[in-house]
Amino acid sequence: MPKFLIQATYTPEGTKGLLSEGASGRRAAVEQVVTGLGGKVESMYFTFGEDDIVLIIDFPDPVSMAAVSLTVKASGALHTRATPLLTIDEIDEAARRQVNFRAPAS
Repeated sequence: MPKFLIQATYTPEGTKGLLSEGASGRRAAVEQVVTGLGGKVESMYFTFGEDDIVLIIDFPDPVSMAAVSLTVKASGALHTRATPLLTIDEIDEAARRQVNFRAPAS
C-alpha cells in the first residue's frame, strides 16, 4: 500500500478547532477519514516550528491521498504537503529500470 508523509500547519481557524476538541479529537477525525478510504494511520505527531502536525499514512492508491488532500485544503483549516514515501525495494527497482535521457546541452 502506498505510504505518504503528511506535513501540515493549522490556520488560525484550524487552531481554534484543535483547542476546542483537543489532539485526541483530531486523531479520531483523521482515523475516520483515512480508514473510510481503506487506509491506515501509521503515526501521527504534533510538532513545534514550521509544521504543526506530521503523519505517516498508508492509502490503497494515490487517488485516495489526492481526494483527502483536496478536501482538507478546501476546508481552509490546514495548509498541507503530501510526500510519497518509497521503500528501499522500490528504489532498487527504479535503479534497475533503463531510462533513455539526454541532459540539456549535451
